[in-house]
Amino acid sequence: MKEYLDMVRYVLENGVKKDTRTGVSTRSVFAYFYKVDLNKGYPLLTTKQMYFNSMLHELFWYLSGEEHIRTLREKTKIWNAWSNEKGQLETAYGRFWRRFPLPNIGLKGERWGEKWVRTEADGQKTFDQIQYIIDTLKEIKTNPTTRNLRRMVVSAWHPANAAESLLPPCHYTFCFNVLAGKLNCHLTQRSADVALGVPFNLACYSLLTMLLAKETGYKAGEFAHTLVDCHIYENHVEGLKEQLKRKPKQLPKLKIADKSFWSLGFDDVKLEGYDPYPKIKFEVAV
Repeated sequence: MKEYLDMVRYVLENGVKKDTRTGVSTRSVFAYFYKVDLNKGYPLLTTKQMYFNSMLHELFWYLSGEEHIRTLREKTKIWNAWSNEKGQLETAYGRFWRRFPLPNIGLKGERWGEKWVRTEADGQKTFDQIQYIIDTLKEIKTNPTTRNLRRMVVSAWHPANAAESLLPPCHYTFCFNVLAGKLNCHLTQRSADVALGVPFNLACYSLLTMLLAKETGYKAGEFAHTLVDCHIYENHVEGLKEQLKRKPKQLPKLKIADKSFWSLGFDDVKLEGYDPYPKIKFEVAV
């Protein structure tokens, strides 16, 4: 994908050296932006082999709302470095996507969307942000001027949790937009690892947009991505230079089973026509 390779070049050429908590320095730029048209193919990088199955398992884990990786780690190891021996995480994206905690006692005058609120076993009230998005998108079909038209925001960022977490959300908020019958998604990411993280984020949120579009009767539009601290780790530079030598191939396509959104699973999403270059190994900075 040209958009991705352009980003790699830009950060390599303009990045400023920055020390990090991992002990490996980065080349960083501030607030990089790109977007891709999902009608041109599924944006899974072809200039290196991507682990599509791992990404797919991860997305369905997000959608499950689980706060642990006990099930996920049977399929992929990508979250092992940030969990304890019991598989618990200090921060789990899906937990906030599907079960964002609400105050049990609100302040005077506050209102909550009771339709999407449920009470957990311990009495904690939580809000299902993904179901809210689905219901709002369906409402727009019959009421294009609904007050929620520009309020389709999902947050994975809880300030009190983020203040203490080993790894608070990197891709911390995303919002949807309907324009000319197409569903668009914009993701904001506070910290973006260009070599390892961004290709997964791009593939994951593009797929989520396509799944939601199918469920709610829209065409998939564009995926847009703002990366606040956009960086390349120094030990990833040579691998990315190798990737820049490779000419992007035709993007693959996705075949999604004709099922309702919440009944979809791993076996219902098929990747077709994917012919990438060989993989490039990048070490994870923990």
